[in-house]
Amino acid sequence: MNPLQNRIGTVISGIVLAIIFIFMLGPTGTINHLEFWVWLHVIVGIAWVGILYYFNAIQVPAVGEALADEEPGPAAINKYIAPRALFWFRWAALLTWITGAMALESLHAAPGSGVVAAFIFAPGFTVIGMGAWLGTIMLFNVWILIWPNQQKILGMREASAEEIAKAKFVALMASRTNTLLSIPMLLGMTAQGHGLPF
Repeated sequence: MNPLQNRIGTVISGIVLAIIFIFMLGPTGTINHLEFWVWLHVIVGIAWVGILYYFNAIQVPAVGEALADEEPGPAAINKYIAPRALFWFRWAALLTWITGAMALESLHAAPGSGVVAAFIFAPGFTVIGMGAWLGTIMLFNVWILIWPNQQKILGMREASAEEIAKAKFVALMASRTNTLLSIPMLLGMTAQGHGLPF
């Protein structure tokens, strides 16, 4: 049986391969909580931001072009692709925030909370704090602005033509805001461990 023939098999194989690499590279014998949470944070963060970029660079322009096309029109995207993508998008956003909070807790060696240290820009947490704030704003946008409005757009929730037009604008602006914020947010995530570029 080829594990690459289904998603679960592919993911399990990836985890097994990572564990093999851990043993090949020499395990430390103790659990590195920070790396565990950062690793999960990166995996779900790639899913979240990857889908965000997909929406902004591919789906939104494609739906616009499909509106001018008789067959199949935007229905194929809006009926089959968008709901599934939005499911993964919103849950990846939440898991990214949770794993990021766990990573902040593991990073924080002093008494108190690493999440609090990041959000109040405590010494040593200013860069990651900026990333944490931007990620939190992005999470808010996903669950409070994008998802409820997408439900109207996709016909998952009843809405008038006027409400749908407004929902399209709000969802698009929130999504574009998240795309904009993702760039400095990713700087905060990477610069914490590697320093600022200049």
